[in-house]
Amino acid sequence: MKTPVQKITPHLWFDQEAKEATEFYASIFPDSKVTNITTLHNTPSGDSDIVSFELWGQNFMAISAGPFFKFNPSVSFMVNFDPLLFNQSSSPEKEAREKLDRVWEKLAEGGTALMPLDKYPFSERYGWIQDKYGLSWQLILTNPEGDPRPPIIPSLMFVGDKVGRAEEAINFYLSVFKNSKLGVAYHYGPNQVPDKEGTVMFADFMLENYWFAAMDSAHKHNFAFNEAISFMVSCDTQKEIDAYWGKLSAVPEAEQCGWLKDKFGVSWQIVPTAMDEMMSQGTPEQIDRLTQAFLPMKKLDIAKLTQAYEGR
Repeated sequence: MKTPVQKITPHLWFDQEAKEATEFYASIFPDSKVTNITTLHNTPSGDSDIVSFELWGQNFMAISAGPFFKFNPSVSFMVNFDPLLFNQSSSPEKEAREKLDRVWEKLAEGGTALMPLDKYPFSERYGWIQDKYGLSWQLILTNPEGDPRPPIIPSLMFVGDKVGRAEEAINFYLSVFKNSKLGVAYHYGPNQVPDKEGTVMFADFMLENYWFAAMDSAHKHNFAFNEAISFMVSCDTQKEIDAYWGKLSAVPEAEQCGWLKDKFGVSWQIVPTAMDEMMSQGTPEQIDRLTQAFLPMKKLDIAKLTQAYEGR
């Protein structure tokens, strides 16, 4: 059975550390590697490195583009250490637990534990940590009896003026993207203050065959969704770009270079599929022309980008 092409890709914004950070992540997760580095010249941030990389077989992107956005726990990455992933071992659960502990140890170097690695009602082994670059990870020993999930899942936490809207957001995203479905959904009960009964304690959902998680948190948090983590949606046609743009963009002043913000404050990048190939395979001159063409754009125009790349 052919694995579906990953249409949605998490994108991480660093100040100057994209290469260093992605090599660090690739060194600690299984089945991980940096696949391409392209440097864009003459951007508003000067020279910017764009890094393509894989973590546990899943595609990610990163950029070094200046100190404009900082990671925070409103978007974290859940890492499922499912014993089923280690079924070649003589003791899969022991192997999964040991691997979880080793990854935690590496992420803890210069990092900060947000929830200590321990036993919780929902897992025998779980911890939430912010690494030395500020990126947040939730490591969890998964119950192998549940439906399998990918090893890494981005998790959205709805806080502040967005608290209580996780379910609305999930339903909205399910309406926008194809190949989508709701997974599990757990809600807060009556005695879980400050969280309001009926809001989302944990839910997961699939968009274009890519899994996300979401939760509400009414505790006091001094952060919100921002552009430090966005989600790239690869589109084959201009019609597809136009359709996603029309449904998702809700903050006109945030529109730039294919980036937009939706009504919940989550950032997306709606990009041509061909752009990745142009960036990774183009000559320095072609990449420079492409860069200068897309920088002034809001919604990306495939025809104009192709013309610039080809020097027409």
